[in-house]
Amino acid sequence: MHGYSSASVALEKLNNLGYTIDYNIEFDDLLANADQYRIDYLFRYEGASDPDDESSVYGISKNSGQKGVFVAGNLSLIEGKKRDILLQLELNEREA
Repeated sequence: MHGYSSASVALEKLNNLGYTIDYNIEFDDLLANADQYRIDYLFRYEGASDPDDESSVYGISKNSGQKGVFVAGNLSLIEGKKRDILLQLELNEREA
C-alpha cells in the first residue's frame, strides 16, 4: 500500500479495504487480547510547520479477521495502556 497525502485519505482507503472498526472507541477487546492483533498498515504524518503536530493511522487486524483503525496523535500523549499496546504491536511487526 502506498503512502497517502493525509490521514483522512488513509482512513478512507483503509475503510475501502474493510478496516471499519474504530479502535479509538472499541478498544476493550484489543486491550484484553492484544496478542491476537497485528498492525497491517501504519501511516505517519507530520505537520508542515510543527513537527509536534503529528498523527499516525494504524490499520489493525485480529486473528479472527476483524479489521479496524486506530488514529493517534503524539504517542507520548496517549494514556499508558493504549500507548503500551500500540508500541508492543509495532515491535511485534518489526520482529516478524
